[in-house]
Amino acid sequence: MENKPETLVILSPGFPANEGDTTCMPPMQLFTKALKDVCPGLNVIVIAFQYPHFRGEYDWNGIKVIALGGQNGGKLHRLRTWQKAWAVLRRLNRQYELMGLLSFWLGECAFVGSYFAKRKRLTHYAWILGQDAKRGNKYVKWIKPPGHTLIALSDFIAREFRRNYGAWITQVVPVGVDTSLYSPAPVKRDIDIMGAGSLIPLKQYHLFVESIAFLKKVFPGIKAVLCGKGPEIENLKALSEKLDLANNLTFAGELPHTEVLAMMQRTKLFLHTSNYEGFGAVMAEALYAGAHVVSFCKPMDKEYRHHHVVGDLSEMNEEIVRILKNTRRGHDPVRLCTTQQIAKNMISLFAG
Repeated sequence: MENKPETLVILSPGFPANEGDTTCMPPMQLFTKALKDVCPGLNVIVIAFQYPHFRGEYDWNGIKVIALGGQNGGKLHRLRTWQKAWAVLRRLNRQYELMGLLSFWLGECAFVGSYFAKRKRLTHYAWILGQDAKRGNKYVKWIKPPGHTLIALSDFIAREFRRNYGAWITQVVPVGVDTSLYSPAPVKRDIDIMGAGSLIPLKQYHLFVESIAFLKKVFPGIKAVLCGKGPEIENLKALSEKLDLANNLTFAGELPHTEVLAMMQRTKLFLHTSNYEGFGAVMAEALYAGAHVVSFCKPMDKEYRHHHVVGDLSEMNEEIVRILKNTRRGHDPVRLCTTQQIAKNMISLFAG
């Protein structure tokens, strides 16, 4: 009898179109790569529903990716994408020995994956990664997932989901940091404050700009950098101009992931202004880069050195001034979790 390769199938709304596409969901692609690193004999296949915007199969760092090319189309187009996903899952179930399905986010991927897993009596987990824990997620009603089939990205997400839907999630698996991507050589910390992420209203980057304006009064030569792209970019640039920050704040745009990490290693303080955050991979990355982190959100219950949680803009500004004035603040790396450890934790859920 033919031995079928043991295979883990990941269902995701999007995935990098090629190995150079480092800006597409960096935490999830690092996690997927780590699966192969810690378990070389495991066959990993990714089904990407919406992005890339083409249909086909390709190799990504030794992992097969099946792109459905959904392109975030309308209802009928989305239904067809789900049908394509179902057909691919049926084919993979015939070709391989499926150890289970893992869906990124409790959304359309989890909807298709959970029903297919029930039909074929397979293990399925949905990894709740952020806003999918908020109230109003229609897929929760459609799937009705038991708590033991869910994985929360953080303690905060587990509590948020329990508050909104009453389900207890016992598995918490955060994102990890790939320590191999950092430069081992010490670098000059010539950036006072840095921010990085999608420039969307949820992230509240107007507070970042306003904070730099306040800090300029205390530190006239302050140097800040904001990395990322999004619909808020023109509003933020206009606000920066209004507050006369041309010599203090640089908008760096969207940069390759390794360049963002290198910039973090040059940074004294990383400012994260989001009012809601599942985990905040950039916070974990900045801490390992040796930067102090100031944020409104506290994803994990555990306390971490150099992470300063504040309640409002005024408290945030006071904390930043205190940190920047402290000449003995230290910039040693703070490691939360590595991608390899996270991958091992995830595989153990399916192996168990």
